[in-house]
Amino acid sequence: MKKASTTVKTLLQRTAVAIIGSMLLFNCSSGGSEGYADQYKQEQANQAAAQEAPAEEDGKGVGPVKTVDLGADIDQALAENGKSIFDGKCSACHQLSDQKVVGPGLAGVTDRRKPEWVMNMIINPEEMTKKDATAKKLLAEHLTQMTNQNVNEQDARAILEFLRQNDKAI
Repeated sequence: MKKASTTVKTLLQRTAVAIIGSMLLFNCSSGGSEGYADQYKQEQANQAAAQEAPAEEDGKGVGPVKTVDLGADIDQALAENGKSIFDGKCSACHQLSDQKVVGPGLAGVTDRRKPEWVMNMIINPEEMTKKDATAKKLLAEHLTQMTNQNVNEQDARAILEFLRQNDKAI
């Protein structure tokens, strides 16, 4: 009797999943399959546009940061602020060493990448992984999309200064 009850329960669960899946597929709640078709067409158009407009390969990445003026010396106050932001928003996925956690280790990142690229990756990770060749390669290598932490340009500059400080200490 218990086996029959388990079989019925499993059958009901599978049926419920199939019904919900069908509803989502046909987008019943928002005007039927036409809404779904329109959404699909828009996504296809967005992907085509992204492929037609590749990023310039100037090493600065894709995003709002076009130039960064770095001082010869580390700005200690800015680096401290950057450390605080890094600890709160970045350290769960990135180590300051070359060790990978979820994302790549960041040791030497300011030696390997232009400051504009680092800041654009912090501010604009989704577009970077769609349009920037280096970011695409990192995504393929680490199999994880960097989460947008909603960091503004000023905070990204502070994080960059902290990463510069870390790289000088290595």
